[in-house]
Amino acid sequence: MKFTQRLAYYLSGFAIGLIILMFFLNGKEASCDYGPNARTVKNISSKTIHYSNEVSEFTANHFIDSTTITNLIRYGKVDFSKSNTELDSCKIYHIDNVYKEKAIELSVENCDSIAKILVMSYVNE
Repeated sequence: MKFTQRLAYYLSGFAIGLIILMFFLNGKEASCDYGPNARTVKNISSKTIHYSNEVSEFTANHFIDSTTITNLIRYGKVDFSKSNTELDSCKIYHIDNVYKEKAIELSVENCDSIAKILVMSYVNE
């Protein structure tokens, strides 16, 4: 069997395999969260989120709802240099994002079953 025939058999089998995978994975929410930022944000987003009194006042004063806070966490960037990940029980993560063209910071305490937002503030205020 010549090289071109082997290559043709290989490519045809590979193409059939890709088509079958497309049918199996079509419509599924498969994600590849391998980076530390993506894993941390996904972990925090999967938990029940509680707010400190300071954060509750901040959100009421600036008209920020819970959906916006969820999106700020989900699409934010975790600053690991400002985060405290050395703790045993609940790690504290510092998340930066932008809301209405203003930089905003969140400090989130990530425990086993809940996540609590400790501090939320605009950077330049």
